[in-house]
Amino acid sequence: MRIFVTGASGFVGQKLLPRLVAAGHDPIGADREVDVTDAGQLRRKLAEAAPEAVIHLAAMSSVALSWQDPAACYRLNFVGTRTLLRAVEAEAPGARVLLIGSADQYSAATAASAPLDESTPLRPRSPYARTKAAGELLGHEAARRGLDVVRVRAFNHTGAGQSDLFVVSSFARQVAAIRLGRQAPVMRVGNLDSVRDFLHVADVLRAYLALLNPAIPADVYNVASQRSTSIQEILDRLVEMAGIEARIETDPARWRETDWLVGDASKLRNATGWQPQIPLESILRELYQDWLTREGAH
Repeated sequence: MRIFVTGASGFVGQKLLPRLVAAGHDPIGADREVDVTDAGQLRRKLAEAAPEAVIHLAAMSSVALSWQDPAACYRLNFVGTRTLLRAVEAEAPGARVLLIGSADQYSAATAASAPLDESTPLRPRSPYARTKAAGELLGHEAARRGLDVVRVRAFNHTGAGQSDLFVVSSFARQVAAIRLGRQAPVMRVGNLDSVRDFLHVADVLRAYLALLNPAIPADVYNVASQRSTSIQEILDRLVEMAGIEARIETDPARWRETDWLVGDASKLRNATGWQPQIPLESILRELYQDWLTREGAH
């Protein structure tokens, strides 16, 4: 299957392309050289590629950066999605489109509750989450017009190579730097009481590949582990793994109220047989070893 992938040079895109090749697909990656908000350029690229599927990864993916520049977030996440959908309708109307959204489209609960399924109302709070939710609504409308659109709400995923803008990677970088003597033994953290649902990026990619199958109904699907993990547990495991002692300091820029965001992926599991395979301990060890290498190379 010929698959056009936007955001191909990002954290997920770099890992997705070789997985597509290994699965026998023919991926065509596009990143910064293709402006997803430029309708003419995007239509030309899609006409050249003649894809049977499109995976739309291109996005501003950091909540923190979305607060710093909400206009840029709107342009890339919302306008880019609108432009892409219109271009697919014009140049590859038979292609299956995977719109990659986020668990942040839900409103995190203030206390533990049942894992959130796809029927949970969307109450996005950040510019990132709002633009992702709006982009998903565009996909829903395109589907009503006849486009084959699958909307994905992926919960937190990480792995080697991820930026330290994200909490697990940030903690892994800090403990690695302390272990190597490159940072004072002080960890800068946000709210450690919040609870999230963490996955390895490889498990998320397996879900994306499964959803490319045109026999799977075009609908909205959570990609989630259904495991509740506090940010405190992530920190404690990484500190123990590194064998360090560190003072914990709260960074006001990282702090937000305690909340809980864990997903239910039963719908995806029932449709495809998918379930996460990589345990949290392996995820954390991979990130820690990766940051030891990156910090040690400085």
